[in-house]
Amino acid sequence: MVASLNSSGRTGDVIGVLDIGTAKTVCLIVSPQRARGEDTLDGVRVLGVGLQPSKGLKAGVVVELTDAEEAVRAAVEQAERAAGLVLEGVFLSVACGRLKSSTFTADTSIEGRVVGSADIDRLMGAARTYAEREGRTLLHMNCLSYRLDSTAGIAEPRGLAGQKLGADLHAVTADDAPVCNMLHVIERAYLKADGLVPAPYASSLAAMTAEERRLGGVCVDIGAGATGLSMFAEGHLLWNEVIPVGGNHITFDIARALPTSLAEAERIKKEYGTLARVASDDQGTIAYMAAGGEQPALHQVSQAKIRDIVGGRMTGILGHVAERIGRLRFPRHVMERVVLTGGASQLHGLSEFAAEFMGRPVRVARLIPAGGLPASYSSPAFSAAVGLVHAALDPGAGVRPEGSGLESAGYLGRMSQWLRESF
Repeated sequence: MVASLNSSGRTGDVIGVLDIGTAKTVCLIVSPQRARGEDTLDGVRVLGVGLQPSKGLKAGVVVELTDAEEAVRAAVEQAERAAGLVLEGVFLSVACGRLKSSTFTADTSIEGRVVGSADIDRLMGAARTYAEREGRTLLHMNCLSYRLDSTAGIAEPRGLAGQKLGADLHAVTADDAPVCNMLHVIERAYLKADGLVPAPYASSLAAMTAEERRLGGVCVDIGAGATGLSMFAEGHLLWNEVIPVGGNHITFDIARALPTSLAEAERIKKEYGTLARVASDDQGTIAYMAAGGEQPALHQVSQAKIRDIVGGRMTGILGHVAERIGRLRFPRHVMERVVLTGGASQLHGLSEFAAEFMGRPVRVARLIPAGGLPASYSSPAFSAAVGLVHAALDPGAGVRPEGSGLESAGYLGRMSQWLRESF
């Protein structure tokens, strides 16, 4: 592999993103040739793609450091070989650590002066300190509106004069330890974190349109090990949460009920899993290899039974989603639209099933990938990875972790590794 580097030893205006999920680890290397802050990926060119099965994770949490590192290294190196360069850092999705949303206000005195960027920075610094209290790591913070003295609803306070500047803010935080473990995984792969992004938020950036986020809606990302939730109104993120149940639980249910191996249960789920009621299913059967015994045996199961197993688990997942949404004190119109994404959202008949269950309009996301990305990446299963590209191009979307121990050594470590493996 030949590393394409400029004279400063950096990879130039190139962005790396890394989504470490329960089922798969995805690395994308892109050249951001569109203006930062735009809502589409028009003009963004994908230089390299890495896709590997995940290891060492359970419901998005690192449980075996060496295995997780191995999967990350493999995905990153695959993308680097395609791109012809060595990454220094990545924007990293985070689904671990009991994600928590909170809204609060912050204030700072400006004593009659005109508001400047330094005042905004001081206000946001105080807000970050508040959000990270009690052993939490800040993943995302967005300003809903500013206040200047008694005037509320200000979008841009710079240049205005007053005595006290305030802000209404929303923050997403996670427990420190699980995030530190995730950072340790990428640091062992000689990478630094250019930004941390809540995984549900990243998914929503790819799955929802700008209009849906402006009018109000909920994104439900049903992944392998967990289900991520995001809510938007007026273009602002208002809520993020992760429920530790996902598509793998459907696989487990099928494996236990038949019984069969997890691999065979996964095949049955992907090929025959449906939530649509079809009369022919009552007579149709599926052949599968039964588990146990000295010799593998070919058994039969009705399609109706598989539908009932899938439907039972999906009813439980959607019940958790509806219960979480029901706790929120937002106007009904903010929660009216639901967009489904994630690998398990591809189950046949899910949008109609979910719409009937939740009593809301529901659609399944169809991603519009950037140039150079394989067509298969338009699948909802890749919403977090594609959404990370959106987040990386938004100057305010990714939070830079504080105190990352290997930041200065990351690039040299990666180059040393490349030299050892290439010669």
